[in-house]
Amino acid sequence: MAEQSAWMQQVAADPNHSSWYVERFRSMAAAGDDLAGEARLIDTMVGRGSRILDAGCGPGRVGGELARRGHDVVGVDVDPVLIEAAAQDHPGPRWIVEDLAELDLGSHGIPDRFDAIVCAGNVMTFLAPSTRPEVLRRLRTHVHDEGRVAIGFGAGRGYEFADFLDDARQAGLEPDLLLSSWDLRPWLHDSDFLVAILRPI
Repeated sequence: MAEQSAWMQQVAADPNHSSWYVERFRSMAAAGDDLAGEARLIDTMVGRGSRILDAGCGPGRVGGELARRGHDVVGVDVDPVLIEAAAQDHPGPRWIVEDLAELDLGSHGIPDRFDAIVCAGNVMTFLAPSTRPEVLRRLRTHVHDEGRVAIGFGAGRGYEFADFLDDARQAGLEPDLLLSSWDLRPWLHDSDFLVAILRPI
């Protein structure tokens, strides 16, 4: 059994936390906020009709947008409330409840690897620190050798960017491109956000 994530610890402390999070993004979508930045970037990286894994998909905004753009999407999250919201709000992708530290989509009848994996929304910083290297290793096993893994998270959240990049290399992933945002701004050493486009080694 993997160590419980910080997200699920929050849910245990406040059973309404997941529902609040779902409604927050529903309200933002209703207000016309732009919630598709991550999906736009991933869409430019892959061919039409690509197979994409949304790892830590939450209520499905990224995977749902990628599906609307014609991709074959699977979304995975540890929180069943978020997965239920994703299925309600974004029909089309396959939404699965599973801990990323134990990710094994073959056990769900999904043996093929993906053209791209996206892990947005600070997911890496919500993981239990002891599971981060294993999550990266499992993401590597689920992406094609020619594919890419895009991971974004902010600074000051308990996971130094240098440590993350070291863990990624140990997991068989190396940087292809480092950005400071999902809209292609270059990454600098004092950037407070990192979007790492990783390629399999």
